[in-house]
Amino acid sequence: MKRPIGKLLLSAAALAVMVTLVTTAATGAKQKHGTAKAGGVYRVGWESDFGFTDGFDPTGEYLGEAFSIMSNTLVRTLVGYTHRAGAAGNRIVPDLATAVPRPQNGGKTYTFHIRPGAKFGPPLNRQITSKDILYAMQRLATPKDGAQYAFYYSVIKGFDAFGKGTAKTITGIHTPNDSTIVFDLTQPTGDFLFRMGMPAAGPIPPEVGKCFAGVAEKYGRDLISSGPYMIEGEGAIDISSCDKLKPISGFDPTSSMTLVRNPAYSKASDPSGGRENLPDKFVFTVDANSDDIYQKLENGDLEDEVSSVPPQILQKYATDPSLKPRLHLNSGDRTWYITMNLTQAPFDDLKVRRAMNFVMDKDALRKAWGGATAGAVAHHIVPDTLFNNQLAGYDPYKTPGEHGSAAKAKAALKGSKYDLKKNGTCSAKACKNVLLIADKRGVDDRMLPVIQANAAKIGITFTVRTVAGAYPTIQTPGKNVPIAERPGWGKDYADALTFFTPLFDGRTIIPAGNTNYSLVGITPATAKKVGAKGNLKNVPNVNEDLDHCSKLIGQPRLTCYENLDKKLTWNVVPWIPYLWSTAIHIVGPKVSKWDFDQFGGSIGYGHVAVK
Repeated sequence: MKRPIGKLLLSAAALAVMVTLVTTAATGAKQKHGTAKAGGVYRVGWESDFGFTDGFDPTGEYLGEAFSIMSNTLVRTLVGYTHRAGAAGNRIVPDLATAVPRPQNGGKTYTFHIRPGAKFGPPLNRQITSKDILYAMQRLATPKDGAQYAFYYSVIKGFDAFGKGTAKTITGIHTPNDSTIVFDLTQPTGDFLFRMGMPAAGPIPPEVGKCFAGVAEKYGRDLISSGPYMIEGEGAIDISSCDKLKPISGFDPTSSMTLVRNPAYSKASDPSGGRENLPDKFVFTVDANSDDIYQKLENGDLEDEVSSVPPQILQKYATDPSLKPRLHLNSGDRTWYITMNLTQAPFDDLKVRRAMNFVMDKDALRKAWGGATAGAVAHHIVPDTLFNNQLAGYDPYKTPGEHGSAAKAKAALKGSKYDLKKNGTCSAKACKNVLLIADKRGVDDRMLPVIQANAAKIGITFTVRTVAGAYPTIQTPGKNVPIAERPGWGKDYADALTFFTPLFDGRTIIPAGNTNYSLVGITPATAKKVGAKGNLKNVPNVNEDLDHCSKLIGQPRLTCYENLDKKLTWNVVPWIPYLWSTAIHIVGPKVSKWDFDQFGGSIGYGHVAVK
């Protein structure tokens, strides 16, 4: 769900390459390189680790790549997306519901009717009902079940009370019959339909889900499909009792996942146009070596990849006429950033956080991703395109050539409690050997020397701990991670709110699966609940700003979020944003059709095909 990235200031040579790449991407999007036929196996190489944030359990899974797999192949929702690139991919369409409902009761009531013929896969093979949606929402409201974005649904009457255990039902959800479900909200919520298109709002059969009550991450191993594909082996599991239920054989979280056609799926029940369902099978395989992935792609041993593209590979596909048609470039609307924990030394000091932004060579970090083709250097929190480029000139940490400035950083750091030498450097003991969490992708290896060398210019050194699939580590506040280079964020759906509430609302901080990595707005009470320890005095809080902006519509809403972006970038400073990325994908020679899923920001599996 990312709109096109704004204009970049590039050299003539870089601009020429970008134009070539954009033309190539457009060619791929129009599927000029073959005739699409049903059948075959679509093989995807996945770098290092799946990196799932909640074990592929739809209730809590928050990885964009997982969103694309789920919503294209496994998890249908009441409303969904076409899984296309661009504006068309941001448009809400009916999925399980017979139509996109019009809000009633002053925008506070939504009524959905479920299509006949929409079924769960084997071993259930039964019609999906309103009770399955209700059960998914109850699971979403229950913290122990692992939900990571339940805050989007607090607007449903009684949702939070049910989650706290003070109510036995969610009073705002009604199921008058098996095919009808009604939602009553506490206030008009213009983006409610977008929220209902997220995988956590998809149906879960209680007869299987009950086996994972109060346990996060585990249902992903026994996910019962409501879509056109299912995890291989789903039909063989024994659901006669929870004791007999074993993980589906086709999914090993450490190495592979195989999807095959769901025999209970009816195309007649899915007229949205978002799923063509051409391959017979999808095979996802983890490979620790990105070079190996791209060699297999070139040789035709893979069809696609979920991997950081090495710069030399990107250059090769950009310049080799025989390979250009296999390079796809799509708008990203994603910010990659270094996150700093506001409770951990030395980043509990605003002056230090500003200095880190001034000193960092963002152009070098971008080169680690592949250079100008990877996207634009980020100047603040939210990509300019989400604000219709109204913040395009805002760059409070501007330095010549985006290379960072030690002089500006030292000027910003002067007066810090960690500037013991009074020379604009972080000279206290807390500035040395600071824990930095990094992932094990190729791009992480290329970024680390840049980060270390630049931080050292202002006296900060790191002890680096690399973790394959680092998200669960940095999403656990109790681990008290001071700084991490892994995070990136793309909007959940086409509204600026999704770039703020999940990331900076102190009320959304949870013990596991937390996405407010910097702990903006954390209170001592919340810290106690989630096990966070550190300096909790005067932690910046933007909750009131968030509440105010969310009530507005149109340009006032946009302006409000723009001002909040400025406040976060300069007055709070939770991040070092360095890249507004372009989504780059390279496909194998057997791919005859390909599209980009704007919703998940990844491969449009519903529209791919192999020769």
